[in-house]
Amino acid sequence: MVVDDQAMVRAGVCAIVGSQADLTVVAEAADGATALTMAAEARLDVVLMDVRMPGMDGLTATAQLTAADPAPRVIVLTTFHQDAYVYQALKAGASGFLLKDSDPATLVAAIRTVAAGEAMLSPAVTKRLIDAFATGVVSSANQDDPRLARLTPREREVLTELAKGLSNAEVGAALGIGAGTVKAHVNALLPKLGARDRVQATIVAYDLGLARPRV
Repeated sequence: MVVDDQAMVRAGVCAIVGSQADLTVVAEAADGATALTMAAEARLDVVLMDVRMPGMDGLTATAQLTAADPAPRVIVLTTFHQDAYVYQALKAGASGFLLKDSDPATLVAAIRTVAAGEAMLSPAVTKRLIDAFATGVVSSANQDDPRLARLTPREREVLTELAKGLSNAEVGAALGIGAGTVKAHVNALLPKLGARDRVQATIVAYDLGLARPRV
């Protein structure tokens, strides 16, 4: 489903998605409330969600969509450098983000990646989140959080590296372990944190104080 209050944006995204043999747009919406109604009537795998819309915004709609069972995966569409709600959208359950001026190949790849259960978390997103903590937009550190006690020392290390936007191979190189071992640790720590994917885990890492901004 494509959710955006700009008809031309929706049309463009639908055209790109519709050109792919394995992807189909099954619904369109111009606001969050309409998106929720349509989501209840259609089987959705991925939702491309604008943040700023009249009526119910994308942040509220994302939180409600991802709380459903089964829940579609949500990719936030944003003009990232202007959008102060990206952190909140990811925390609400979005599995990633795309800039509205992304090229068609990036859009298609993002949809497939998220549909496969992975998350879209690029170094650019990580930097933006770090900047948010550094400027006080988001509060950090909660050492009393019980989720910390659920993690093994190695899982904490993996999560800390993961929060830098590193791939499994890069995390493995940093910690001196194999990528397969990193994947196993990630799969183990996600349910302990109540996180669905790497994006959610990164958000939790900052909430727990395991990752901090470089200032």
